[in-house]
Amino acid sequence: QVQLVESGGGLVQSGESLILSCEASGFMVENWAMSWVRQAPGKGLEWVSGINGGRADIKNYAESVKGRFTTSTDNHANTLYLQMNALKPEDTGTYYCARDGLTPTTPRDYRGQGTQVTVSA
Repeated sequence: QVQLVESGGGLVQSGESLILSCEASGFMVENWAMSWVRQAPGKGLEWVSGINGGRADIKNYAESVKGRFTTSTDNHANTLYLQMNALKPEDTGTYYCARDGLTPTTPRDYRGQGTQVTVSA
């Protein structure tokens, strides 16, 4: 049974940092691409980043987060991470990890329940 559990969200001020974690079970992240997507209040899902689990040097980022966010995996812990630096109020939203989704147009088949990130000005 595939499960994805996000953690690490919270309330921070503009310019601060957060690290999100996504613990996977039921499959090995090293065998899949993994991604982060987010949903701002009242808006649709936005793809944020993707990483090739087997080739962790292959990463893609949305233009809006490039240079500020870094995604990584720990294959021993079977966990996906999103390091978020220089956070902005427009980064506020619910962040979900998903299986697959290396690029914005690649389908994702499973998604976690999400973790809330709120950035105050």
